[in-house]
Amino acid sequence: MTTTASLPNGPIDTNAAWQVINSIRVLAMDAVQAAESGHPGTPMALAPVGYLLWRRHLKHAPHHPDWPDRDRFVLSCGHASMLLYSLLHLSGYDLSLDDIKNFRQWGSRTPGHPEHGHTVGVETTTGPLGQGIGNAVGMAIAERLLASQFGADLVDHRTWVVASDGDMMEGVGHEAASLAGHLQLGKLTVIYDDNHITIDGHTEITFTDNVEQRFQSYGWRVLHVNDGNSLEAIDAALADAASQSAKPTLIRLRTIIGNPAPTKQDTPEAHGAPLGRDEITKTKEILHWSQEPFHVAPEAYLEMKPIAAHGDALVAGWEKRLAAHQDANTFRSRIAGELPLGWDATLPDLSKDSLASRQASQKALEAIAKSVPALMGGSADLGGSNGTNIKIGEIFDTHTTGPRMHWGVREHGMAAALNGIAVHGGFRPYGATFLIFLDYCKPSVRLAALMKLPVTYIFTHDSIGLGEDGPTHQPIEQLSMLRAIPGMVTLRPADAAETVESWRVAMTRTNGPTALILTRQKLTAQTRNADRVGDTARGAYILVEPATPPKAIVIATGSEVQVAVKAAETLNAEGIATRVVSMPSWELFEQQDDAWRERVLPSSITARVAIEAASPFGWRRWVGDRGTVIGLDHFGASAPADTLFREFGLTPERVAAAVRALA
Repeated sequence: MTTTASLPNGPIDTNAAWQVINSIRVLAMDAVQAAESGHPGTPMALAPVGYLLWRRHLKHAPHHPDWPDRDRFVLSCGHASMLLYSLLHLSGYDLSLDDIKNFRQWGSRTPGHPEHGHTVGVETTTGPLGQGIGNAVGMAIAERLLASQFGADLVDHRTWVVASDGDMMEGVGHEAASLAGHLQLGKLTVIYDDNHITIDGHTEITFTDNVEQRFQSYGWRVLHVNDGNSLEAIDAALADAASQSAKPTLIRLRTIIGNPAPTKQDTPEAHGAPLGRDEITKTKEILHWSQEPFHVAPEAYLEMKPIAAHGDALVAGWEKRLAAHQDANTFRSRIAGELPLGWDATLPDLSKDSLASRQASQKALEAIAKSVPALMGGSADLGGSNGTNIKIGEIFDTHTTGPRMHWGVREHGMAAALNGIAVHGGFRPYGATFLIFLDYCKPSVRLAALMKLPVTYIFTHDSIGLGEDGPTHQPIEQLSMLRAIPGMVTLRPADAAETVESWRVAMTRTNGPTALILTRQKLTAQTRNADRVGDTARGAYILVEPATPPKAIVIATGSEVQVAVKAAETLNAEGIATRVVSMPSWELFEQQDDAWRERVLPSSITARVAIEAASPFGWRRWVGDRGTVIGLDHFGASAPADTLFREFGLTPERVAAAVRALA
């Protein structure tokens, strides 16, 4: 089993330590000043704990930044990015001093906030406060579950977070911390930078929580260090946290933002703007430092140099254990994100089944869970309604470790943790809730798209079709919001067969998240050629073709496809040749070649009607200036679903009338 420390912990070399700490402070000041934007004060305050963690406690390997058994370091207060960039550079990662000099510039490897996949060694994209805490909870969940499946010889690492006052205020941090305490994620440590400063002033104007008591109530251990410059006290707290496995640990670290800037330390001015050249000059004088911009003490490089060699040794030992492990190939495949051969062979054939798409999704999910051990996830307290109460595998809880999650009523915390599970590696995570509660998940969903993470969202109760719960629960604008997110693929299947194919799409995507938009109400099984259902992956396809060349096209998604089909039956009987196009995914259709798009929606046919029980926003691109969009430009109401569809005009009769007016 590997050690949890980066290097054996002897006495702290105080002189060498301060050379590293002050180098970090200088790099933070100079980089922000050169960029004329950024946040210097927090990296300066956190330099001592950053040095001690990365030099003495963090298990990492700069030459092998993707080593699966590394400790995860999450800078939840992403505005303090220069702390992370400085530590990466000094520790020997592939991040040069020139990269730091190019902070926040076009093409830079050091953007304003850390970005996963953009800068080596950055575990997750942070900036929106609270997200990093949520991501870290997901990482700790993934570590525990992966260790239960492959053993501590291959998986035995910790997750460390640096968080700010803002992280403690944001709601997602509350949700995630509550869950972590409940699950007793003992390999998770949050270092709370208690500097009492936000942009608007001292935190006392808005934030007087007793954070220690709050975390204790969540079930966390709480340690505190009252001096952010006390190397011995910080080191002892980190060692204490690293020795624990029963509960997550919060270390409240009292720091002074901007320390030791003579006039701006402990002020809001040190938070989000350059210190100014005069202040930097005076600070360097206090530090007895060279006035040369971006000067790093040679002793700092010497002090940090052993980290890489020790990391190489850790990786070499781990690779030997992996080679001898009976499941070595499976482990490598899991970390690579590969699906087992034939994983989809047992997907059910639901082509003749009339089911709610949430029910069809459950059947597909159960089949996938049997063949894909990497699948893990669950619902935000709506498992029965979302169709995620499958019976394959144990529940992940304090005493059992399985792939089925109960997230509780924590939609945002769930979505943030899913991102952490995905970036950790080894799993294909999914989470479920009602589509209306996408509003609570949205910031994390956006970050999943930004990071290109293969997270699957199951959003059920997708329209006014949920009925009597009324407008508070009936999503109107959520589809438009999802479709506006770059890199997101949204699928709203028309029936059970399309739902199964939507799951096939979701599981094979590797470069971004997928949202499955599913109904509460039953959907009629559509008649189509057997090979046509596979065209779900193309985003749109011809579902109904008239006997003669079409003069009009009706485009629909989800539950409105059956409405479109009934309208087409009437129109074709009248001699108005009408094609029905099922369009489960705008994004996938956009990705098709010109030939497919022209085949499905010929430019010569301008008589087009689109119907969807949601906002009509964006549909004009598919129907053109001459076409008609039937949707909802208002909120819903409380009544049975059939009544709502009739009263709001989402009917075959209205579709047929719209086509007649155009054809």
